[in-house]
Amino acid sequence: MKTTILPKSLSALLAASALVFSAATMAANPVPPQEPVDPGGFARGPDPSVSFLEADRGPYSVNTSRVSGLVSGFGGGTIHYPSGTTGTMAAIVVIPGYVSAESSIEWWGPKLASHGFVVMTIDTNSGFDQPPSRARQINSALDYVIAQNTRTGSPVRGMIDTDRLGVIGWSMGGGGTLRVATEGRISAAIPLAPWDTSSLQFRNVQAPTLILACQSDVIAPVRNHASPFYDRLPSDLNKAFVELDGGNHYCANGASSFGRYDNVLSRMGVSWMKLHLDQDDRYKQFLCGPNHTSDSRISAYRGNCPY
Repeated sequence: MKTTILPKSLSALLAASALVFSAATMAANPVPPQEPVDPGGFARGPDPSVSFLEADRGPYSVNTSRVSGLVSGFGGGTIHYPSGTTGTMAAIVVIPGYVSAESSIEWWGPKLASHGFVVMTIDTNSGFDQPPSRARQINSALDYVIAQNTRTGSPVRGMIDTDRLGVIGWSMGGGGTLRVATEGRISAAIPLAPWDTSSLQFRNVQAPTLILACQSDVIAPVRNHASPFYDRLPSDLNKAFVELDGGNHYCANGASSFGRYDNVLSRMGVSWMKLHLDQDDRYKQFLCGPNHTSDSRISAYRGNCPY
């Protein structure tokens, strides 16, 4: 597929207008869900729009269940799951970075669960765990979620389609996410400001991958990590690279930098998981349709649309 590179070019007036528009859409309330959208597929929820995707929450209320830190294979966490919807749904594991706790990536849990996913945000066994260890812990967390689908008393019993799994990871967790994406187990991956010492194996990534990079990252500089990781991904893989303008290493975690990037993260992250986990083509327009760098918060974009 042909890769396109879209340079950033905005006047101050257009940037200000974009911010005003974003603030307005952030406050918009999504319309109530109307199910089923397609009884033969995985799509659920109302027809999406920019304001729908950028709203603080999706159409479903979210419940949570704590996972003990004594669980085997990873450091415990929280399961976020939607209410007011029927049928099985995809499951997503979200893992933090070096010397960071679950709280650093917790924003992604209720955000994605409110759009119809079962999401587990986790802690690691140790804050010092390197990407290979984090990859193993991701797999342990996926195993745990799958087991909850049949465990008596589980709050998500019978809710999960165990064939549709996704992973999001920040920093070293992003390196672990890319490593798991080479195994053929998951259907979607979103590394956030990923850090790893080797990108050679990433040419074997099999899961559609959206890399969210932070332009001013000095911990995992884009030129040494996110950019070469993207370049190593197979050319025939559904993939995208989004660099957040001026962002530091925390820019893609949500609720950071006074929420400056939350609309972009929500719009791109939810759409990526909806398209590749739910196979919901209604979300393709938000990934393949727009000129992404017309958004003042996006400094660079690469991708191989159409998917």
